[in-house]
Parts: sequence; structure tokens; C-alpha cells
Amino acid sequence: MSRYERTYGTDWERLTADEAVERAYAVGVAERLGERNRAELRQLYESVETTYDRSMVELAYEQGRTEAKAAAADAGTPGALWSTLVTEGSVELPDGGDPSGLPPALSQVEMLDFSSPDSTGSLDLPEFLD
Repeated sequence: MSRYERTYGTDWERLTADEAVERAYAVGVAERLGERNRAELRQLYESVETTYDRSMVELAYEQGRTEAKAAAADAGTPGALWSTLVTEGSVELPDGGDPSGLPPALSQVEMLDFSSPDSTGSLDLPEFLD
């Protein structure tokens, strides 16, 4: 029985998109540790409904493989690597500085902030014509 099967099991019937992404990450880490599980990855991919969610599953799988490769030298043993990345690991999102949690590129654009509908400022000449 592989580390993935011991941690997550493979007898699921339905998963949310977030659960599928988490499991795909773990499959990627497990594959880097030599425990290939393509059947489970295929089922995870098919368990989500939208193309966006499928791409997120695929990205999580690749991220798991990439992070396992990068952390392999520091972890020492495969068990320690699995424990660090999957069992104890938590995802930390970058701080965008916006209270809404959005990255700066997706925050509200100031030019869309209009004055109140009662204002007559939109009827005035632009500043460069004054």
C-alpha cells in the first residue's frame, strides 16, 4: 500500500474540486517518491466538472512533483519528505496587500470609481481644456 493510499484512500465516490486538487498534489509528491499512481490521477481529473477545475488538478499534480523534487535534498528520507509536503504541509497564499485577498492585478481599478449620480462633474470640461 502506497503512502497516498494510506493517507487518502482510493475508495471515494465524489470529491469537491478542492479535495481533488489536494489529492492531485499528493499524487504528484508520491510519484516523485517512486509511487506512481496514474489511475488515481485520471480518476481525480475526471471527478471535476469544469475545464478550469481540471486545469487546477493538473497544476496541483505538477506542483507536487516540482516541490518534491526541490525539497528532496533537505528532507532526507522519503517518509520525511511526504510528511513535510503532504501530511504537515499547508498552502500559503501570497499576500496581495488588498483586504479582499485579491492580488494587486485583480484589485479594483480606480478609474472605474465614478462620482455620485447627482454630480454634474461629468459635464465639466476636462482639466486639459480649462
